[in-house]
Amino acid sequence: MTVLLFDDPAIRPHLLPFTFTRPVAALRCGILTLAEKWEHRLGQPVHYLTEPYLQAKFPAAPAEGPALVINGAVCPDDVLTLQVQQLQPGEVLYSDDVLVAANLADASKVAELIQDGFATTRQVAEPVTIISRPWHLFLRNGAEIRRDFDLLTAGRTSQPVNDAHTIVYAPENIFIEEGVKIRAAILNAEDGPIYLGKNSQVHEGAIIKGPLALGEGSHINAGAKMRGDNTVGPHCKVGGEVGNSILLGYSNKGHDGYLGNSVIGEWCNLGADTNTSNLKNNYAPVKVWSHASGRFVNTGQQFCGLMMGDHSKCGINTMFNTGTVVGVAANVFGAGFPRQFIPSFSWGGAAGFETFRLPKAGEVAERVMARRHLPYDEVEQGIMAKVFELTAKDRVWDKPATPASDVSFEL
Repeated sequence: MTVLLFDDPAIRPHLLPFTFTRPVAALRCGILTLAEKWEHRLGQPVHYLTEPYLQAKFPAAPAEGPALVINGAVCPDDVLTLQVQQLQPGEVLYSDDVLVAANLADASKVAELIQDGFATTRQVAEPVTIISRPWHLFLRNGAEIRRDFDLLTAGRTSQPVNDAHTIVYAPENIFIEEGVKIRAAILNAEDGPIYLGKNSQVHEGAIIKGPLALGEGSHINAGAKMRGDNTVGPHCKVGGEVGNSILLGYSNKGHDGYLGNSVIGEWCNLGADTNTSNLKNNYAPVKVWSHASGRFVNTGQQFCGLMMGDHSKCGINTMFNTGTVVGVAANVFGAGFPRQFIPSFSWGGAAGFETFRLPKAGEVAERVMARRHLPYDEVEQGIMAKVFELTAKDRVWDKPATPASDVSFEL
């Protein structure tokens, strides 16, 4: 039976800017993306039902035949996985009024199911984790690291630390994949597990407090302070001080500076000494920009830092105010605090913004992806062009940026 993860139309718009460039199920929370969680638990590949412009990169399921249809915003656990597997043809599983999963005899009926609902309905046996807002990613991250850690390490043996100068607390909560290199670091897993992915590196003087997930090929730089509930996705470099944050993958925060209660997309770079505020001076709940609502909305959270979409960059010494949202392919630089909503394809900072033209943004993306030996191909170009079109209404200025000189970023 085909497994199809769909973008819930009531949820996807609220997860922008991250879902401009990926399906909901391709978001990372814990060690794994939501799609990878379902693949591991169901023991088979998954497919996506998402926006047409994303479908070339994230393949769809066959148009016909039986399908197990699952809401891509739902994080599975043992109980939910069993309930989904036990669904009979025609049965639909809900969490209150949110469609969680369905067993369909005909995959072509998916759109009808999402729109109207039908068949025999059941309710989930226990409350489920649904990622319906961007800040849910870091709020749920510690719990999801623990859950993914148990899933990935069950019945397996960790590689040894193999470094006499590394200090380890609670080694039973640490799992090291093949090819990992650790030098003169402190690993403290007393409050949560530490997972070090294949060929990752922990450099001299780094202090790591669990829960922490370090993705394949990623680096925690010398002297970094990882304060817990952090996910560093595959092929990232991280330094400075980081707390309760997620880097989805292929992004760098290589130098000193604080990142807290934040989510950073793919192909991003935070210049040296970039700092994020995650707490207002009056301790009031943080408001963030909602693409779906077209206004700032109350998160209900006292702590909320930076939400940065894919391919965005910031220059050295950038200061982000509490609850700042940066779209896709923005370039932020200069003194002072920039605005708390920076639209996609913006160029500038506190002194003002202009449009970062699509060809110029494409040139940067091509250079950055080439560093990881990945092509900025027609599929990637098509996604960026569509996002540029979709976000035009957010850019209230007229003049496109024609910089007299390049702005340098620390990579």
